[in-house]
Amino acid sequence: MSEAIPAVTVENLTKVFAVPFRKEKVVAVENLSITVGAGQVYGLIGPNGSGKSTTMKVILGLIGPTSGSTAIFGRSSRNVDSRNSVGFLPENPYFYKYLTGGETLDFYGKLCGLNRKQIKRRTTELLDLVDLQNARDRRLGGYSKGMLQRIGLAQALIQDPQLLVLDEPTAGVDPAGSRKIRDLILALKERGISIILSSHLLEQVQEVCDRIGIIYKGKLVREGELESLISIEDQTEIVLRGASPALLEKIANLIATDSGGAELLRSGHPRTTLERLFLKVTSESPDTSSGLPDA
Repeated sequence: MSEAIPAVTVENLTKVFAVPFRKEKVVAVENLSITVGAGQVYGLIGPNGSGKSTTMKVILGLIGPTSGSTAIFGRSSRNVDSRNSVGFLPENPYFYKYLTGGETLDFYGKLCGLNRKQIKRRTTELLDLVDLQNARDRRLGGYSKGMLQRIGLAQALIQDPQLLVLDEPTAGVDPAGSRKIRDLILALKERGISIILSSHLLEQVQEVCDRIGIIYKGKLVREGELESLISIEDQTEIVLRGASPALLEKIANLIATDSGGAELLRSGHPRTTLERLFLKVTSESPDTSSGLPDA
C-alpha cells in the first residue's frame, strides 16, 4: 500500500521582507522544513515575531516565499486549487456582527460554492458540532469571544475540508470556552481531519498535538513527535504499585524484585512539559536573525 500524501509539506522555506523606506531586509523565516502527516495535529509554536504566522500565510498561498516551497496534499500552495481542501481560522477573524450564526454559515457556504441543500445540511451539522444550535438566530454582535471563535471554526469547516489551519484558536477565550475548542479539535482529529495550529497556550498544544515544531527568530530549533520531545533522555523513571516502605528504601540503592507483590507498572523516560522545553530551546538558541511580528 502506498504511503499517504502528507497534508502539508514545507521545504527549505525562506521569506524575506523589505523594510519600507529603508535599504534593509528582515528575514521572517529561514530555511524552514516541516511535514504535517495526513490526519495529524501539528503544533507550530514560537515567541511573537518568530515567523509562525508568516509560515502559515505562505502555506495558504496568501504570500509567496522568497525561496523554497510549500504544498498541500502534494499540490503547490501557489496553485489556487490547492486551497479547495483547506479551512482557515485567523487569529482575529472578522465577522459581520449584524448577521446571525445561521446567516453567517449561509454566507460562507455561498462563497464556497455550495448549493442551497448542502448549505442547509452543513449549517445544521456544524452548529451542532460547535454547540451553537441554540444561538442560531442570535446576531453575532451578541456572541461572546468563545462563541465567536466557535462560529469561526464552523465557517472554516463549511466546505468539509481535509486540512484545517488555526492561528491562535483560543486567543482571548475564557477557560471554559478554551476547553470546548480543544474538545472540538480532538473531535475533528478523530474524523481524520489534518490540523496545523499555532498557539501561545502551550498546555493546550500539549493536550491536542501529535507533533510539534518550535520556531525561534525564523528558524526551526526543535521538531518531532510530542512524546519524544518532552522525554528527559538521560533519566529513567519506575512506577511501582503496592511497594512497601522497606522496598522503597532498598530501591534507593538497587532495584530488586519484591517478593511482597510490588508491581512494576512502567519504565521509561520521565516527562518535562512543553512549556519548559519551549523556554529552554528558545533561550539557548543563538540570536541569528530578526523576525517580523506575527500579525
